[in-house]
Amino acid sequence: MKSPHSFSTVSKLASLVCCGVLAVHSAAFAATASVSSLGTVQTQEATSATQPKGTYRTVDLSWNDAARSREVPVRLYWPDGASSTSKVPLVVFSHGLGGSRMGYSYLGRHWASLGYASLHVQHEGSDRAVWFGNVFTLFGRLQGAASEQNALARVKDVSFAITQLLAEREFAPSIDASSIAVAGHSYGANTAMLIGGATVLREAGPLSLKDDRVTALILISAPPFTGEGDMAEILKPISIPTLHVTGTEDVIRVPGYGSDFRDRLAIFDAQREPRKMIAVFKGATHSIFTDRIDRAGLELNEKVKRATKELSGLFLNTVLRGQSIALIDEWGRGDAALLERKTSATALKR
Repeated sequence: MKSPHSFSTVSKLASLVCCGVLAVHSAAFAATASVSSLGTVQTQEATSATQPKGTYRTVDLSWNDAARSREVPVRLYWPDGASSTSKVPLVVFSHGLGGSRMGYSYLGRHWASLGYASLHVQHEGSDRAVWFGNVFTLFGRLQGAASEQNALARVKDVSFAITQLLAEREFAPSIDASSIAVAGHSYGANTAMLIGGATVLREAGPLSLKDDRVTALILISAPPFTGEGDMAEILKPISIPTLHVTGTEDVIRVPGYGSDFRDRLAIFDAQREPRKMIAVFKGATHSIFTDRIDRAGLELNEKVKRATKELSGLFLNTVLRGQSIALIDEWGRGDAALLERKTSATALKR
């Protein structure tokens, strides 16, 4: 039997170290943010000429999965127009290592402003708590966060969060339970692939945590399942539309391991499901897709974040709401200077 740390440990640990830099640089924000069991803030994004946006509120909840004796904190970006007669699709987001429910807020705000319930899940054991403690034991904490136990717990967190939200009396009647997407960055992209059907082999047989309620995936900076065999076979069970996002400087580098954007391309190529597309942004780094401003500089950070949220919103509108694919390709022409590569959205309608 494989050890608990054999489940893509190297790929997860490496990717998560890069994502974890976010937690270090955003510690001040995390410390000052108001995180209550239930809090509400109403806001509105600026209007876009191509994607009209509405108001939404932000709600923090902390659920307990009694079956696993596990706390699952979440942040919900809830569109004000949602009702039992105007139901909204759901997007669930999984953070990278060292992150929290407060991260990737630019995506949550954007999706909610487009009329999606955006639920950001915090994963105990691989969240921002990993950065607190003795610096000399940090590497050990990172190894623990990348263990098979935590990798599987993250997937179960997402499934539990979907179930829980669909049982919440305040929100459930206004959610379209037939339109649920899961998105994630780095470690979170691994989580999304697993809940979407990615399957690895163990001595007892195939290990799958696929949630059939999920109807679309958004994979940002997805690391490969290193050491788990043929990637095409691992991803074969994924049979739902998928958006892949990366950048030419999307590099993971830690002692003993390295991975760059070519690995993200390999994952895209290995996915047999034809309803897929990829966008590769010029100069975009691994952590540029988080909330923080990284080494790529303010201008490129703003451009990539803006483009990522716009593309992901158009993708969701296409696969969950039946919007014309022409709008995605029109977006691509407008952002041609920023794109190293973008496949046609036509594939999404196959």
